[in-house]
Order: sequence, then C-alpha cells, then structure tokens
Amino acid sequence: MKSNLTREEAYTLLHKYNKEAFHIQHALTVEGVMRWYAKDLGYGEEEEYWGITGLLHDIDFELYPDEHCKKAPELLKEGGVAEDMIYSVCSHGYGICSDVEPKHEMEKVLFAADELTGLIWSAALMRPSKSVMDMELKSLKKKFKDKRFAAGCSRDVIKDGAERLGWELDVLMEKTIEAMRSCEADIAAFMETYEA
Repeated sequence: MKSNLTREEAYTLLHKYNKEAFHIQHALTVEGVMRWYAKDLGYGEEEEYWGITGLLHDIDFELYPDEHCKKAPELLKEGGVAEDMIYSVCSHGYGICSDVEPKHEMEKVLFAADELTGLIWSAALMRPSKSVMDMELKSLKKKFKDKRFAAGCSRDVIKDGAERLGWELDVLMEKTIEAMRSCEADIAAFMETYEA
C-alpha cells in the first residue's frame, strides 16, 4: 500500500475542509497512532500510507457531519486521492455511517483505534497532567466501563474493532495508549502554533 499523495498535500487537503482545532488535533492524533501501528505490526514500509489514511479519515466530518463517510469519496477524489485509500477512509465508519467493510489489517486498526483515541484523549484531559504519558490501563478501563463518560465514543465499535483484529480489548487499549504517547509531544507543539 502506497500513498499517491505526499504528507504535505494530504494536510493541505484536510485543512481545506477542517479548520476547528479539535478536528485538526484528532486527525493528527489518528495519523500518529496509525504510523506507530504500521511500525509495530511490521508494515514499516507502508507507514506513510497508514499515516495519511489516518490524517484524512474524518475529512468530511466538520462540514458534513450528517453525511460522514458519504461525502468523503467526493472530497478525496477532488483532492487526487487514489481509490484504495478512499476505500480505507470510508471503512472506518463501517456499520455506523458506511457499508464499506474494513478488510486489510490497516483498515481494522483504523476502525478500532479511531473511537478509542477519542476515549483516551477525553480520559487524559481529566488527569492533572492532561497527558497520556502517565495514563495506566486500569484507569482507562474504569472510564471505558462508565457509559456516561465520553458518551460519544462507541464502546461497541471499540469492542468490535478488537474482535476484528483478533485481540483482547486490553491489548488494543494498551497499544493505543502507547501509540498516542509516541506522537503527543509533536502534536501539542503543532497545536500551540495552529491557526485556522
């Protein structure tokens, strides 16, 4: 899997449709997490593809929340994104807003990790450190069980994602915390200077 866009072109395309700091930070987080997973799972040579797919996964969400994953193919095509990546992007909404099923391991990771990054970030913001660096699995599991906490993050999708990967839920959580640690500092530095 190889991206036909450079990282710079992908970011420019993302920013064309996304200006809110929250959406930019989420896109950068999922990009960083996907890059970490590519290396961790032995797909190092595909890191750019995994990362760019993560960066662009919510391209349509800010402007077209009611058409999420349905508007994305049009925006991505206009931006010159190849069909395989468009498929990968749309597969992350499988069963919720898309009927495109995650098939490749990368798509399954994106499906599972996207919702989970939201939950982890919400949990991190509740910590004195406001960071994932000192987050432990047991405190995340407590937040996961509390259905009122970060209620917008679907526990069912996260569980389904772990199953699709053939992993225990704890493994998915542990790995995703580690993946978020790998990119937290760079994203924080970028967001300090971010201007819509």
